[in-house]
Amino acid sequence: MDFDLTPEEEAFREDVRAFLADNLPPLEERRNLGPEFISDWWKKVREKRWIGFDWPREVGGGGGTLMQQFILKEELLKASAPPLGSDYTGLGWVGPAVIQFGTDEQKKRFLPDILDSKSAWCTGYSEPGIGSDLAGLQCRAVRDGDDYVVNGQKIWISLAHVGTGIYTMVRTKPDVPKFDGITCLLIPLDTPGIEVRPIKSFAADHFKDLYNEVFFNDVRVPVENRIGEDGQGWEIICSALQKERSGIAEVNRHHKALERLIKLARKSKIAGKPAIENHEMRRRLAAFDARIEASRLNGLRTLTSQIRGENTSSDASLGKLHNCNLLVAMAETGLELIGGPSPYTGDTEASVYKGRWQVGALGWPTTVIGGGTANIQKNIIAERLLGLPKD
Repeated sequence: MDFDLTPEEEAFREDVRAFLADNLPPLEERRNLGPEFISDWWKKVREKRWIGFDWPREVGGGGGTLMQQFILKEELLKASAPPLGSDYTGLGWVGPAVIQFGTDEQKKRFLPDILDSKSAWCTGYSEPGIGSDLAGLQCRAVRDGDDYVVNGQKIWISLAHVGTGIYTMVRTKPDVPKFDGITCLLIPLDTPGIEVRPIKSFAADHFKDLYNEVFFNDVRVPVENRIGEDGQGWEIICSALQKERSGIAEVNRHHKALERLIKLARKSKIAGKPAIENHEMRRRLAAFDARIEASRLNGLRTLTSQIRGENTSSDASLGKLHNCNLLVAMAETGLELIGGPSPYTGDTEASVYKGRWQVGALGWPTTVIGGGTANIQKNIIAERLLGLPKD
């Protein structure tokens, strides 16, 4: 790995830092600012082409290189900057799918709203009864003239209750091998026949958890809303999931979480003494630090391979598996340090960081299952990286 940046990359980092210094108030001050600040922030970063920075410039993106993307994300996380745009799913999945597989008309129709934070897409992958076998999905779409008629159910759909559209996979060819019969549709959530129901969890209320069931009852979707060809959905799924797992600058979030954990250990007690002085706790905190550094170095190794044009389609599973286990372990350690039954909010020790540790520990499904379960990641690592047999 080469850790040195080129002069052009160093100049880009300085440009990012200068912009953040001029346009981003201190974090404590930002907490008291209204929605106008976020709206103004999105306009400014849109003008910089930082929203959709990895998209080609000809479709409105920034055309950033892999290293520039890494530098930008790293500096934004260090500054605790607001997100680049409001449509997380649109930027991460829908836009790239439209760019890679969509028509020119679809690019003109869907991409500007994503870049301008006017849309709110969600992904419709998971279904009841199929578990991690995503290719076994059964939500059915039947061609009827210029429309598809969709019937079925999706589950664990984040943001559907506030979304404008769902980027969903449906089965259009039931009599072919399961990987070959899946098709990708973009469906407005206000289409007649769609019902969204919230799923409550023990981690927080619905508007924090964002989980939903989505039901389709004779929903008519124009064929022009299909991305790619009929039956090309599995290729599109694999492309999207790989993009979800490829980021490495998120390690900065781990560092910030560890800083909060160390601060909590200084305030908490074990056997009447500060927890930070406890040998076992110090060992555990040091192990977290080492695991974060391992995650960073593994990410840089993958980034180096990507820059060289090498195939990294399976490497990201290592990072996904490692990072989700790390986040859950840190959250559970936070709960141990807080100790005892206490409310999430209010002026108590338990409300440190507004219940972040409680929600992090209880909300493990989002961390562990999202983007592919731990068992799926282990299978990918075993089969594709270690060359172990499937049986």
